[in-house]
Amino acid sequence: MFWHELTIHTTEEATEMISNFLHEAGAGGVSIEESGTLNKERDTSYGQWYEKPLNDIPEGQAVIQGYFYDGMDLAAIEKEIKERIEELRTYNIDPGEAAMSWKTVHEDDWANAWKQYFKPMRVSERLTIKPTWEQYEPETEQEQIIEIDPGMAFGTGTHPTTSLCLRTLEMVIKGGEDVIDVGTGSGILAIGAMKLGAKQVLAIDLDPIAVTSANANALLNDLTSKITVREGDLLQVLKTSESASADALGVQLPVQVVVANILAEIIVLFPDDVYEALAPGGIYIASGIYKDKIDLVTNTLVKSGFAIQEKHHDEDWCAIVARKDG
Repeated sequence: MFWHELTIHTTEEATEMISNFLHEAGAGGVSIEESGTLNKERDTSYGQWYEKPLNDIPEGQAVIQGYFYDGMDLAAIEKEIKERIEELRTYNIDPGEAAMSWKTVHEDDWANAWKQYFKPMRVSERLTIKPTWEQYEPETEQEQIIEIDPGMAFGTGTHPTTSLCLRTLEMVIKGGEDVIDVGTGSGILAIGAMKLGAKQVLAIDLDPIAVTSANANALLNDLTSKITVREGDLLQVLKTSESASADALGVQLPVQVVVANILAEIIVLFPDDVYEALAPGGIYIASGIYKDKIDLVTNTLVKSGFAIQEKHHDEDWCAIVARKDG
């Protein structure tokens, strides 16, 4: 099967936003390659190692590929992506030159090639992410393994926002909590929450590909009875919660923890919904926040009644831990 590959030269700052644009435009897969410079600061606090070879991408820059089915309107896709990238500048996000080019590739050339760089990775004191095609044995009794095959969905744990969110979950989860994971992607945070001792997790995503991937990864980790995956958004879940049983949702509302590892521009759209979904004293972990959006998200959460407890950072990204007072 042949695919049309759209290559975009941009900045690391804009990679998550542009990746989202590609998925929303119908991409069947997205790959990101950031600078391989040795000058780049990398987190090795848990023994992580970075096998990906050096490249000639300048520091701070990135190359993104989106893959589109044969027969799609490529001109319309390029026009839509260009317009949305330009709109980023109005939010003080610099996408760089955002130069674009197309080529046709065979599915085998991209679908599996990236897997050689995805190795088992210790992301926290207790959590290690292991791709299904790699062999790995836990080093300690406390080490929990997250088996993952992300497929076409977001979430391998290698991006700073995901690993940061998993480490933050480890600080928050004490055991026995009902958790909602908003924008679950591959389901990696939902699985991580369960491995850390959560009681049940409701994983939500608007993307049907993500729903399929999250269900598959829950099965890989033998957690299908503990993780309920639903297509939709948090507001839809809250609206249907009165007629839906706890068995149907998998959790009992209100819950003790909500986690959302998505774009800051999306996080600020539904803080009141999260507040409603949380029990008094409940914790909201908002991640995927670029450094220049921290104040925007902070102010929005405070306005909705949250008390900011902590802010955790990894490279240029932030995860905010907020508490529902009362």
